[in-house]
Amino acid sequence: MAIELKVPSMVCEGCVETVTKAIKTHEPEAEVDIDLTSKKVTVNTEASEESIKQIIVATGHEVA
Repeated sequence: MAIELKVPSMVCEGCVETVTKAIKTHEPEAEVDIDLTSKKVTVNTEASEESIKQIIVATGHEVA
C-alpha cells in the first residue's frame, strides 16, 4: 500500500536521511521516496498510515 504524506518541516538532505532511516528501522521492507522540493513522503509498505505518521513525528518532524 502506498502512503503519501506531506512533511513541511523537512528542509535539507539530513532531514530526508533521518526520516528514511527511521521508517526503514521500523519497517525494513518499506520503499521510501522523499521529494524535498514538495516535502512529500511516499512510503510503499504494509504498515498503517498512522504508524508511519508516528514514526515521522518521533523524528521531530510534523506531518500535515
